[in-house]
Amino acid sequence: MKSRTMSKMELKFLNQDLFQEYGIEPFSKKSMVTMVDGEEYSYIRVDGNVDFFYLEDELLPTLKKLLNENFLKKVTVDMGAVKFVASGADVMRPGIVEIEDGFHEGEIVAIIDVQNKKPLAIGKALFGSSEMDTMKEGKAIESIHFVGDKIWKLE
Repeated sequence: MKSRTMSKMELKFLNQDLFQEYGIEPFSKKSMVTMVDGEEYSYIRVDGNVDFFYLEDELLPTLKKLLNENFLKKVTVDMGAVKFVASGADVMRPGIVEIEDGFHEGEIVAIIDVQNKKPLAIGKALFGSSEMDTMKEGKAIESIHFVGDKIWKLE
């Protein structure tokens, strides 16, 4: 595992990328930001916390980051789906009770439970929000990162 502190210039470009993708600028000049190239994942530590990870070439937020600040579009699942989603299962349309408007096919979304409103997983939307809303059955979201997986345990 290799790690290195990111330069101010790298942080500036990273903030620009994250602002374009998610509408956030998470890194201040005072933050200690480290890029870690692990065996399975490359990830970014901010002040000791793993906040983002790379999946292929895409920079995604961790669930722990989203627990503090959820900036992703949300899809809410019923309590019957929680056990499955929290174990890494893809999200099926019948388990969805609420869909936030405005996301497109292929966009990364947060999957939250109806009772606690906390993120259980992040996934890639297989349909846009309006199309997903009209569906009655089938797989709607492909799970990418969930509570207890390898990314969760990186810290």
